[in-house]
Amino acid sequence: MLRGLWSAASGMTAQKMTIDVIANNLANVNTVGFKRSRTDFQDLMYQTLSQAGSVTSAGNQIPTGIQIGMGTMPVGVQKIFMQGDFKETKNQLDLAIEGEGFFKVISNEEELYTRAGNFKLDTDGNIVTPNGDKLQPGMTIPSETVSIKIDKTGTVTAFDSSGAGTTIGVIELYNFPNPAGLFSMGHNLYRPTDASGEAVSGSPGSDGLGTIVQGFLEMSNVDVVEEMVSMIIAQRAYEINSKAIQTADNMMQLANNLKR
Repeated sequence: MLRGLWSAASGMTAQKMTIDVIANNLANVNTVGFKRSRTDFQDLMYQTLSQAGSVTSAGNQIPTGIQIGMGTMPVGVQKIFMQGDFKETKNQLDLAIEGEGFFKVISNEEELYTRAGNFKLDTDGNIVTPNGDKLQPGMTIPSETVSIKIDKTGTVTAFDSSGAGTTIGVIELYNFPNPAGLFSMGHNLYRPTDASGEAVSGSPGSDGLGTIVQGFLEMSNVDVVEEMVSMIIAQRAYEINSKAIQTADNMMQLANNLKR
């Protein structure tokens, strides 16, 4: 009887984590470049009371056996790097990646990566994130610049008041063998891990990398309707597991009341 109590309790714990992940997805529904997460579960060990294929004393083979599971457990919370919707802003420093790839920035002297392209200019003319992290490769926009053009291959051209253009540099993109293995730092930043593999750089539009679109932002890839449906399913699963605990408790109470 206790087996059922613990199995149902593990199910309630698992669904609680699912709600935590869904809540974070919904909280970031308007976060630029945010990628939704998904919780993955697996079943726990089984108690084998009868082995399938074993032979009985009468010489018959048992076709299925008896195995009783011990519940479930979370094994991962995976980032889903599916393309988010584009939002036109007409801001010349708003950049979206159409396809695969990440921007690289320097944060506290550490190389980190992001899909969020809502860049700004600091007082020195450097292209930075809203937190002040510098885009890499670093480039400085001249103070006399009146407009900036960034084409789909990442080439940055600054135009002065006379209309003369100067090529400032080229924005590179980076990709990973396993983007789902990146470590989320918060602030729309990711750190490489052994699971993600080393960053592979390249020019936008080459080697399977996406292209850069100026004047657009990639929004969150969270589907609100899908998350709400997942929340209902998780809530009902939590409720069902609580009912299993109540049922097991009632059965134990009946057993305890057999002798008065």
